[in-house]
Amino acid sequence: MDKIINIAGQDLRDMFSAATSWLEKSSADIDALNVFPVPDGDTGTNMMLTMRSTMEEAYRAPDHSASGVAHAMAKGALMGARGNSGVILSQIWRGLAQRLEGKELFNAVELADALQSSATIAYKGVSNPVEGTMLTVMKDAAREAKNQVEQGQDDIITVLEATVNAAGDSVARTPRLLKVLKDAGVVDAGGQGL
Repeated sequence: MDKIINIAGQDLRDMFSAATSWLEKSSADIDALNVFPVPDGDTGTNMMLTMRSTMEEAYRAPDHSASGVAHAMAKGALMGARGNSGVILSQIWRGLAQRLEGKELFNAVELADALQSSATIAYKGVSNPVEGTMLTVMKDAAREAKNQVEQGQDDIITVLEATVNAAGDSVARTPRLLKVLKDAGVVDAGGQGL
């Protein structure tokens, strides 16, 4: 497989469309994990509905640049945010859009910077951030993307694979960081959704 050095807006949209499809298939399982901050069993549903709104706006974007698609996603997420997890997702997409501002395409370094921005803005968007949640998972994933580019990796697919693996490892650690998860014997629902 050839290296992929740049991602365009349509590619960004297609990647998140595929992710949204996986989230839709997994939403009931994610709902079943939901014990924090309130055990109301709706995190997967809230994330799915937020991502549907995100993607509807992304497909309506008149500007198909990376910047245009990212800004449309951020707008769609904000307008359709459901529950705490949806609000946090909207902050993540806001951070992504801010760092991709004005970009037709983006590379691995710019992706890592955008993910760092997403994590920072998501943390700032929560009045009392708690470790062991989707915030931690986003931070850990962004850190791995940054590590990859600092090691000279420029293939976006390789960076994304390492980022996803780091997110999975982070989700697995959430019960060690948040007692309510450990007591319930589950990982963080929002982190799993992310």
